[in-house]
Formats: sequence, structure tokens, C-alpha cells
Amino acid sequence: MARYIFGRILMGIPILFLVITAVFFAFRMIPGDAARIIAGDEAPQERVEQIRRDLGLDRPAIVQYGSYLANLFRGDLGTSFSSRRPVALELSERYWNTFSLALAAITLATILGVGMGVISAVFRGQPADHIVTILALLGISIPVFWLGLLMMQLFSVNLGLLPAAGYGTWRHFVMPTITLSVFSIAFITRMTRSSLLETIQQDYVRTARAKGVRERFVLLLHSLRNALLPVTIIVGLRFGYMVGGAVITEEVFAWPGLGRLLILAVAQRDIPLVQGLLLVFAASFVLVNLLVDIFYAFLDPRIRYR
Repeated sequence: MARYIFGRILMGIPILFLVITAVFFAFRMIPGDAARIIAGDEAPQERVEQIRRDLGLDRPAIVQYGSYLANLFRGDLGTSFSSRRPVALELSERYWNTFSLALAAITLATILGVGMGVISAVFRGQPADHIVTILALLGISIPVFWLGLLMMQLFSVNLGLLPAAGYGTWRHFVMPTITLSVFSIAFITRMTRSSLLETIQQDYVRTARAKGVRERFVLLLHSLRNALLPVTIIVGLRFGYMVGGAVITEEVFAWPGLGRLLILAVAQRDIPLVQGLLLVFAASFVLVNLLVDIFYAFLDPRIRYR
């Protein structure tokens, strides 16, 4: 098992390195001058050149890249161009906001997605199956920003039940959590249904029924337990996506997380902050996938033996 875990960790290192390299050079090919943005449109050219020298932007890209890697190995993500604060500090102040929102959303998505998927599979071809299928199709098709604005209009403006935006109490979590989880609920529902329908056709399920095992035990102990193995991977992937992909949801609800910070950083051409954000997103995704692989290996010993 230790060898398996070590191998998965080694596979994640090249991915992080490629992300770091791609982001570093790709962002420098985007038109625009970070020094000019910081100095302002009315600043004299001498001031712009001074800022460029202070930030090291006048050096060749390969030299900047080497310096960035050296600082990165020391745990230094650089200093934000716009706030002049350490990037690590900027990220640490907002990471928990994004993580807590993603955790709430994936918890809701897993509970509802698995439950709806089981109902759809058990009542295959019946009205309950058709209703769940329609709901799942709607969940996959609805744009996130439109759903967020619609909920804001209904529950905040019309009914006055929930705050329209911001962060603080549990009431602020309700609409962003639902908005962020809707697509995952639909995806997990379809995956659970498909996996469970395939599992209940297996020989060991028919054998359990032939032995007289009650149907609910056949469903819970024989069918569902094995059907949830591929669903576990989907849940992990969706959680990793939520940590790094809640940009639209955070922007709609003014959620003070990493996604909203990324939009501000790109608009201000804050290169160190953008690099730090994308590095955190990639590292979170790799870590979540590592944990999912380990958990899956515990559930299915065949993975470890391979």
C-alpha cells in the first residue's frame, strides 16, 4: 500500500511542474503591461520603467522563471503587485472560504445525487425514474450564473429570506452551495443510476436473490456497495473542480474566495497572485485525486495489487 501511495505522489509532481511552467510563460504572452497598470494611465514613462525594474519585469523571461522556481522551493510565492502583500498571505486569508463552500456543495451533491440515482435505478422505467431523469437533465443544462441570479431574485429580492451576497452566517451559504452543487448533483445522479443498473445484473446479485435474501439487503449490501466504487471517483473529481472552479459562483454572490480573487488578479494583471492562485488550484486538485485514489484502493484491493 505504501508503494502505491508513493507512486501516486510521484505522478503528481510532474503535473504541478507543468502547471507552474505553463502558467508562468503563458501569462507573459498576454498583451498588456503590469507596470503601466500599477503606475496608472497618467504616470510618466520614467515611473513605469522604475516599477518595471523594481518588480524584475525588465529581465529576460527565462531569468524570471529561474528566480521564481528558486523562490518557490523556499516557500515564497512572491509579492502581489496590486496589494504589495505576500501572495501566500493573500491566499491563506481566502482559501478557507472557498474550501468550506466546496465542502458544503459536494456534501449536498453526494447525498442528493446518490439518493436520486438509487431511486431512479430501483424504479427504472416508472414515473419516479422519469422525474429524476428530467431533473438531472435540467441540472446539467442550467447555466450556473443564471441559476444564481434567479435564486437571488426569488429568495432575496422577492421573499427576503436569504442575503443576496456576502459571507458570514449559515444563511450566506445556502444559495451559493445550491448553485455550485446543482451540476454535480445531476452528474452524480446519472453516474449512480448507470452504475447501479449495471451492478444489479451481475451473477452474485442474482445468487443472493436466489438464496432468499431480502431485496433491501440485496440492494444495500450487494448492489449499492459495489456500484458506489466508480461514483467515489466522480465525487472526488467534482470536489477538486469545485475548489478551483467556483469562480462564477463566487463572483455572482460576491463570495470572498479564491475564485473571486482570481478575477481581480487577472483584471489588474497581478502576475504573482495569478500564478499563486493557479498553483493552489492545481495542488488542491492533485491532492484530492491522491486521497480519492487511496480511498478507492482501500475499497477495492485489486487496485493495490495491480
